[in-house]
Amino acid sequence: MSQCKLPDYSSIPEEALKIISKTRTIVLVGASPKEERPSHQVMKYLLENGFKVVPVNPGQKEILGQKCYPSISDIPEKEPVDTVIIFRRADMVLPVVEEALSRGIKNIWLQEGIVNEEAQKLAHQNGARFVMNLCFKKAHQLAL
Repeated sequence: MSQCKLPDYSSIPEEALKIISKTRTIVLVGASPKEERPSHQVMKYLLENGFKVVPVNPGQKEILGQKCYPSISDIPEKEPVDTVIIFRRADMVLPVVEEALSRGIKNIWLQEGIVNEEAQKLAHQNGARFVMNLCFKKAHQLAL
C-alpha cells in the first residue's frame, strides 16, 4: 500500500467517469446510520440523485430507509448491482473486493483516503474497473 495523497478533482480519471455513467445500483460497504459520517452523507446524496443504494453493515438492519445486509454475499442474487463503493480502512479492502468480484460486480470504487494496490491489481486481473482515493459524490457532482 502506498502513501495516500489528496485526490485532484480538477480532472476526473476516465475510469471513474465510465463507472459513474454506467452506475444505477450501488452496494455501499461500510454504510453508517450516523449523519456525521461520510458514508451516510454519500449514501443520502446517492439516494437523492436517483441511485438505488444497497447498504452493507453487519450491525444495522436499515439505513436511510434501505434494508441493510451484513455482507455483499448476503444480498440476494436477483438484486442487480453495478458498482460497489467501499468505506473501509485500506487493510480491510481486499476481502471486500474478493467478495464483490465473486458476486460478479465489475465496478469497484474506494472512497477518498483509501488506497490498496493489491486490490486494484486483483480487480484488473478479473476484468473489473477500479477507482481508489476518490469520492464518488464529488466526482459525480463534477461529472454532471
